Amino acid sequence: MDQKTLKLFYEKNIEDKTNEIRERKKRGRLFVTSELTTFAIAVGFFILYVSDFSNATYAIYLSLLFLILYIVSMKLDTRNSKHIEVLESWRDVYIKEKKYLERDYSQFDAGERYAQSDHPFTFDMDIFGHESLFNRISRAVTTGGSDRLAEMLGTLPEDSEEVIRKREAQKEIALDETWHTGFLALGERVGRAAKQREPLLDSSRVEKALLEINKMQISSFAMKPLSLIIVFMSFAGFITTILMSVFSDLPSSVPTTWGVLQFFAILMFTGKTLGKVSKAVNILHKQLGVYIKIVEHINSKTFEAENNRKIADALFGEESNCLESFAALSNILKGLDRRGNVLGLMIFNILYASDYFLLRKFLKWKQTNLPYVGKWVKAVSEMDATVSMAVYRYNNPTLHDARVEDADKIIYEAKEIYHPFIGASAVRNDFSIKDNNYYIITGANMAGKSTFLRTLGINYIMAVNGMPVSASEMHVSVFNLFSSMRTTDDLTHGISYFNAELLRLKQLIANCKQAGHTLIILDEILKGTNSLDKLNGSRLFLQEISRLPVSGVIATHDLELSKLENERFHNYCFEINLSDKITYTYKITQGVAKNQNATYLLRNIIKDI
Repeated sequence: MDQKTLKLFYEKNIEDKTNEIRERKKRGRLFVTSELTTFAIAVGFFILYVSDFSNATYAIYLSLLFLILYIVSMKLDTRNSKHIEVLESWRDVYIKEKKYLERDYSQFDAGERYAQSDHPFTFDMDIFGHESLFNRISRAVTTGGSDRLAEMLGTLPEDSEEVIRKREAQKEIALDETWHTGFLALGERVGRAAKQREPLLDSSRVEKALLEINKMQISSFAMKPLSLIIVFMSFAGFITTILMSVFSDLPSSVPTTWGVLQFFAILMFTGKTLGKVSKAVNILHKQLGVYIKIVEHINSKTFEAENNRKIADALFGEESNCLESFAALSNILKGLDRRGNVLGLMIFNILYASDYFLLRKFLKWKQTNLPYVGKWVKAVSEMDATVSMAVYRYNNPTLHDARVEDADKIIYEAKEIYHPFIGASAVRNDFSIKDNNYYIITGANMAGKSTFLRTLGINYIMAVNGMPVSASEMHVSVFNLFSSMRTTDDLTHGISYFNAELLRLKQLIANCKQAGHTLIILDEILKGTNSLDKLNGSRLFLQEISRLPVSGVIATHDLELSKLENERFHNYCFEINLSDKITYTYKITQGVAKNQNATYLLRNIIKDI
């Protein structure tokens, strides 16, 4: 299947869901009419019965019948509305994915918050920001999933086994379109409820609330058998006084007083603690319901890939079960909600000490489940990030997987490689990087040097994250990556452009010393100084860095730098053709560029002066 066929698939699903929604809404209007009609008839027959016209005993039975029909209609209407909500969320997913295929990424998270100018490679490689790699990949429905995806894209793996595990996990999810679309639809339902463009379940708020719970100093007396005995004895005494007041001369004021005292005793014992708990977990109400649905969805699939099995084991293992735990916590939260009704609070505490048993449930839940919550949130975040990468794989069926291996050297061999942002129209190039070798790339402005450098970097990042790459073949080892292409000044802190370049090169050297084999990708060394000084500084830097276990690809306008060519330094170029107009081939070839275009272009600009 190619992207054209995939687009037709999305369009068909959008049409089908729209038609089904339309039919469901028609059905919904019938349900509303039925509710109004049956309720009105039920009331009419009840009035007829009360008025006692012609001893209309039958009227009460008909009133009950139509009341039952009203309740049935209401339940069917509620179920139908929920079905519409699900259909709309699925349709929203298909609409967004269709837009993705049309190269419209505005509806997806751009991840600007993750951009770091001092990161070894993400800032230069357009990993975060508008129309970035993250913008194209992210489908996260939780903030934890978004954070984990950003972490994956900004962190290189330790070995090829890690890459293979990631790849197999993504493939398994990508193959099950219904499952991964259902996962994304859960996020869309959150968005519809919150009326946000990019809704995310806030994992950090969940963890923060649970951390607050963990910090609480709550007396464990409610969990002890003695407290349970006291409550049962009090309850037994209350029931006894009620019976005695009914069947003996005991005044009714005795059970009334007993009940009031019992209520205040329970309130004094539990009220303050439950108030603190309620305040701490209040933010969990909206979050927890959808978390449960996500966990239920994960539980609906049997996974074979190792990484996915680990996630399922973390959530539903023998030691702890996330679904049962979250369901129990949800019931506790509902109990805390019911405490807001003062009349209900009094009645339920007097009749069966509801606050006491609610506190016992909470303490038991805290003792049994709280140590595992962090692991559960982390597992959901891992699955969320994996789904994003799997959807990217599904949406790009013509891309290929790279061969990744462990080797004590840099291996980078690519055939027909191109930048994934450009797509099918991109010019393909073959390129290989040998261990501890350097490649000086020259060429005119706009000839394709910087794009090619980013092509090498971004495809490597995707390859070691188990994602398909934009190349017909790609073979790499696992190594460190560092780039310097987009250095900026910082006037706020008094850092000039040239000083910023020096600081970046200093960071590069420190990184290369600490890491193993490193590939450095540089776009013009020392741009912030004059030509001769720049040339001498560039030569000095390359000569010194070549003493480390480093390979490099360096783009430059300094043709003099190409004179470093030897068995370890190689010259490549992007040549242009100058005639009546400039022709850009965007093909990399061996050698040094002969043609430059700055004067030519400037002459065209100033010819009308």
